[in-house]
Amino acid sequence: MGHQRQQDLAVARRGLMLVLSSPSGAGKTTLSRKLLAQDADVALSVSVTTRKMRPGENEGRDYRFIDRKQFDAMVDSDELLEWAEVFDNYYGTPKKPVMEALATGRDVLFDIDWQGTQQLREKARADLVSVFVLPPSIPELERRLRTRAQDDYETIHRRMAKAADEMSHWAEYDYVVINRDLEQAFADVAAILAAERLKRERQSGLSDFVRGLQAKL
Repeated sequence: MGHQRQQDLAVARRGLMLVLSSPSGAGKTTLSRKLLAQDADVALSVSVTTRKMRPGENEGRDYRFIDRKQFDAMVDSDELLEWAEVFDNYYGTPKKPVMEALATGRDVLFDIDWQGTQQLREKARADLVSVFVLPPSIPELERRLRTRAQDDYETIHRRMAKAADEMSHWAEYDYVVINRDLEQAFADVAAILAAERLKRERQSGLSDFVRGLQAKL
């Protein structure tokens, strides 16, 4: 059966907002990229940020890089679903593209922290699926941060100091995945997504589908 035929038979559904959060270095960004590469029905929410672009990042793909004045204007006009200050920089999620994607049945992936997740929960709880990614140990977390080689010693130290506070919010999430092994952690996230897509309340076309079945009895 071709892909188009499968789409024709699919029950219409509303998309969901999948949040992956973790302390820096625990693996959420790697898991996010892997999910986006393997699932065409998932789109990345591109945040706006006031921080400077890092090597390898692209405008509009990783972030939209704006200045503080532009960011404040978006907050004042309620254009952001959530926003937060992290390490003296500001990050936020533009509302319009997310709502448009959900309405067409696409899932939107968020790489945000607990502050942003809390705001999403307050504004759109029914659409939210939140996953917190934990490292297997603190030494392993530090090793991953050092191996990444994108941050200087002071930044790594700050991230390690902040990790304890970030991890204290694990109980606010729907699911918790311990990233001992990347492939297993990815399989766990994929299983969560598959189950959440099947929730009755997200399958907006079920009533019509069932009526169609009953009409043929």
